[in-house]
Amino acid sequence: MSQWTSAVGAAQLARLLRSQNHGGNGAPAPAGGRRAPVYRALADGVRLLIHEGRVPVAARLPAERELAAALSLSRTTVASAYETLRAEGFLESRRGAGSWTTVPAGSPLPTRGLDPLPPDAAETMIDLGCAALPAPEPWLTRSVEGALGELAPYAHTHGDYPAGLPELRQVLADRYTARGIPTMPEQIMVTTGAMGAVGAICHLFAGRGERVAVESPSYANVLQLMREAGARLVPVAMAEGLAGWDLPAWREVLRDAAPRLAYVVADFHNPTGAVASEEQRRQLVAAARSAGTVLVVDETMAALRLDADFELPRPVASFDAAGSTVVTVGSASKAFWAGMRIGWVRAAPEIIRSLVAARAYADLGSPVLEQLSVSWLMRGGGWDEAVRIRCRQARENRDALVAAVRRHLPDWEFSVPHGGLTLWARTGGLSGSRIAEAGVPLGVRVPSGPRFGVDGAFEGYVRLPFTVGGAVADTAAARLAQAARLVETGVTGAAAAADSRSLVA
Repeated sequence: MSQWTSAVGAAQLARLLRSQNHGGNGAPAPAGGRRAPVYRALADGVRLLIHEGRVPVAARLPAERELAAALSLSRTTVASAYETLRAEGFLESRRGAGSWTTVPAGSPLPTRGLDPLPPDAAETMIDLGCAALPAPEPWLTRSVEGALGELAPYAHTHGDYPAGLPELRQVLADRYTARGIPTMPEQIMVTTGAMGAVGAICHLFAGRGERVAVESPSYANVLQLMREAGARLVPVAMAEGLAGWDLPAWREVLRDAAPRLAYVVADFHNPTGAVASEEQRRQLVAAARSAGTVLVVDETMAALRLDADFELPRPVASFDAAGSTVVTVGSASKAFWAGMRIGWVRAAPEIIRSLVAARAYADLGSPVLEQLSVSWLMRGGGWDEAVRIRCRQARENRDALVAAVRRHLPDWEFSVPHGGLTLWARTGGLSGSRIAEAGVPLGVRVPSGPRFGVDGAFEGYVRLPFTVGGAVADTAAARLAQAARLVETGVTGAAAAADSRSLVA
């Protein structure tokens, strides 16, 4: 790591340290109640914050004198803690440039999302790698049949619609208008999934080397897309629990790092399930506008409200009256089916025109038949009913999974989200990467926390999707518990594979 991309102030770091179980002055007490030297406890506390992602990797830490004053400690104590972190590979320093967080060489740093397993793998493996449910029937079949009935006029054209089919652009605009965001079809571009939308936006706004602010944790596939596009990711820690965004941290990053783009998931955040409050939305839009940052808001989970008594705040775009700051991304993939590779962008007309013009060098347009299917569904073919069924299925799966994890893994910590498709679980102090590794030979596949962070954060987490229920959810939790026991006893890798037959039996 050659330079820092964000900064953590002394007061902020002191507050984060004091939020841990501590033994005084913000320094966490060690397990078992044994009193460690203060410098050692302080180093342990900072290291834990890095592992959990609450202090980003590549974040500049406050000067020793500043942190000592904020914690009411001697400068020698803080200097000793920093030296300990440097020796362990969690801190780098350069005279005149300060000190910034890093991770040790050789640490497990998975970054890509898990590729979907082939369908026949379900006989031997419970796949918790993908947050996607099977297609809702009979609506999928009906939508394709309806689309076929409307295909003939388009079959006589070249079939390339870079902005999307006019009918679908109109129905999407109408749906935004019904949500309180007046929208014209000229403000919509249809894309090949939400990933196609984010990729097009990054290509337009954030060239290689540009800074992009992202939530920490964030959606693994988008993080990888941005890395491969050459973006410099600037992580911003989420608030504790499901409390949405840490606005002071966002203001600091937008002011100091001046990112060209910021990517956020306000509604049922992936992976945590958090929902940003209405006031947080208002303030983040204002801060992004002041910084000249384009705020990309991913709404792919917004339709998946699992608890009927929970009301989502107004869409983020409703706080952007001028329409120059917020670019909204939507998709049929999570709300309906991942195989329906139709997404969209809502933005100011001039942004849409630029995106459409740039598309000539990308994929030219999205498949016509799938666009007709989504349009047919949304024009009265059963979209809303299918989404209600999808939410009911996800809610039943969520409740079964939560009960199973609490039964088999009582030491794991999580907050139950009101919607979305994911549970973000802290793994009782064990390595999420090691649990994921040990789980495969036991017949359960789960993505570890570092896939959703930047440069190795969130080692103590895994993401659990609401894709299985009933007895399968219970079996998945039981296998994860077996994997956790193997990690706790130091039996992983080849040894775990050798022991798996007796453990699964």
